[in-house]
Amino acid sequence: MSKPAGQKGGLSLECIEPDAAGIDVGANEIYVAVPPDRDPEPVRRFKTFTGELRQMAAWLVQCRIRTVAMESTGVYWIPPYEILEEAGLRVCLVNSRYVRHVPGRKSDVSDCRWLQYLHSVGLLKPSFRPEGAVCALRSLSRHRGGLVDSAAVHIQHMQKALTQMNLQIHHVLSDITGLSGMAILEAIVAGERDPARLAGLCHAMVRSDQQTVIASLTGNYRPEHMFTLKQSLAAYQHYQQLLEECDREIEKFIAQMPSSNDPPPPPPRSQQKRRKNQFHFDMRSELVRLFGVDLTEVPGISALTAHVLLSEIGPDLSRFPSAAAFANWLALCPGNKKSGGKVLSSKTRPTNSRASHALRLAAQTLARCHSHLGSYYRAMRARLGAPQAITATAHKLARILYHLISTRTPYDETVFAKEQNKQNLRLHKRLCKQAQRLGFQLVPLTA
Repeated sequence: MSKPAGQKGGLSLECIEPDAAGIDVGANEIYVAVPPDRDPEPVRRFKTFTGELRQMAAWLVQCRIRTVAMESTGVYWIPPYEILEEAGLRVCLVNSRYVRHVPGRKSDVSDCRWLQYLHSVGLLKPSFRPEGAVCALRSLSRHRGGLVDSAAVHIQHMQKALTQMNLQIHHVLSDITGLSGMAILEAIVAGERDPARLAGLCHAMVRSDQQTVIASLTGNYRPEHMFTLKQSLAAYQHYQQLLEECDREIEKFIAQMPSSNDPPPPPPRSQQKRRKNQFHFDMRSELVRLFGVDLTEVPGISALTAHVLLSEIGPDLSRFPSAAAFANWLALCPGNKKSGGKVLSSKTRPTNSRASHALRLAAQTLARCHSHLGSYYRAMRARLGAPQAITATAHKLARILYHLISTRTPYDETVFAKEQNKQNLRLHKRLCKQAQRLGFQLVPLTA
C-alpha cells in the first residue's frame, strides 16, 4: 500500500478499501485524491459549482472508485455528498475531530491524499446520517427552531421598550405574548393610553387584581420607544406567521413518511389549549404512527422532544446495535480516559447533538415529577449535584426510548416498581447475612 507524499519510513498498513478516494471540502473548491494507479493525475481540483461536482463524480466512477471519505465541514459537504450518492458511490462522512487525532501532514493539497490513505487502510469511522426523508424533515425542524429563537429576540425588544417607558405590564402578566398581553400591546400601538381601558382588555383568568394592572400601565409614552415597540411587535407577529407556515410544511413531509408496522390506534386528541411554540397540528398522533408507540407517555417526554428525536435520528434505531451504543452516540455515557491504570477523567464528551440537548431538557423537567424517573432524578441530584443528575437521567431516558422504539412496547411504570421490590429484597437478604455473621438477628418492626 503506497503512502501519501511526505510520509516516509514506518510500516505499511494493510489496504482494506482499495477502491477508496478522499475529498478535502472547501467553500469555493474541493480537492479529490484517488489511488496513484487509477489515473496519471491522481489529485484533481474542482470548483464547487454543480456542473463541476458532476464532473468530479463521473471522474471517480471512471477511476473505478466505490467509496469516498470526506470531512463534515460546516454545510459545504452537503452538495458533493448528495451528488456522489446519486452517482452510486458510498460516502464516508467523517467527524473532523477523529481525523485530527490521527497524525499526518495537513494542507489544502495533501489533505485529500491523507484522507484517501486513512480511508483505504480502514482508520476512518463514518458518522451517522439518517435517510433522505429524515434529512429533509431535519432541515425544516432546524429552520423552525431558528424561527422560534428569532421570535424570542423580538420579545426581549418589546420588554426593553416597555421598561424604558416604565410600563411594568410584562412583570405583572406571566406571559406578555399571551392572550391578554398581545391585546394590550396591540391597543398601545394603536394609540390607546388610558390605563383603565387597557386593563379592561385582560382575560378573566389573569391572577393580578385590576388595580395592579392599572398601576403597571401608567408610564411615559415616549415616541422613540413607541416606534421600537411597534416594530418589535410587528416582527414578532410576522415570525408567528412564518412559524405556522413552517408547521404546515412539516406536516406535509411527515404525512408522506411511511407508518411503522402495525401502528397502534392514535391517542385521543388533547382538549387543552395550544401552548406557545407548540405545533399547529396534532404532532402526537403522527409520532405514534411513525414510531409505533406513544413516547409522550414517558415522564418528561413531550411531543416537541419526541419530534426532535424523529427529525434528528428517524423512526428506525436499527443502526445502533444496543441501547448502550445509542446513549454513547448521544454523548450521555461517562468518558473513559485512562493512563497507567488510573482514571484521569470520566466526564462526558462535549456534543452539539440536538437530540442530546432535548433529552437533557426533558430530564430537567422531572425535578417535580411524581414518578420513578422523578425520584431517580432527585436522588441523583442529592448525591451528585444537578449537572451530573441531568446527564444520568438523560442517559436513562435514552435507554428507555431505545427499548420502546425497538420493541414497539408501550411505556409501563410498574416495571420500575417491580425492580425496586427486587432490589429491596436483595438488600434485606444481605443485611440479614451480615447481622448473622456478627451474632445478631434482625427483627422487623411491628406496624
